[in-house]
Amino acid sequence: MGQGPVNLSEALASFDAIWSPRIVARMNDYDVRIAHVEGEHVWHVHEYTDEFFLVLDGRFDIAMRSDDGTEHTVTLLKGDTYVVPRGVFHRPTSPGASILMFELSGTSSTGDHHEGDLPEHVDSTTGHELG
Repeated sequence: MGQGPVNLSEALASFDAIWSPRIVARMNDYDVRIAHVEGEHVWHVHEYTDEFFLVLDGRFDIAMRSDDGTEHTVTLLKGDTYVVPRGVFHRPTSPGASILMFELSGTSSTGDHHEGDLPEHVDSTTGHELG
């Protein structure tokens, strides 16, 4: 990974895959990742780390499930941020968006546990190098 600046618009234009995050920078023990998102992800949980989202463009919804099974959804628009706390089952969905995430390096995009089979359009990865 280079030491120079990364233009996020150019980085996003360099790939088309959805739900397949690219690592644009590393900071301490964290990856800064970007992704195109569309459709449904999978219900999953990160047991040991929070997950930070920033919507760069579009709309991004995060359904979350509490311990008692009730669900609620947070809707994020361009410029909005949200942190899903560790241990919370969640499922992102989107009609189409570009997002930036901060995640502990090595964190799987489908969590420590996920429900059901992975859809073909969801890449289970710890992030791909940009370029």
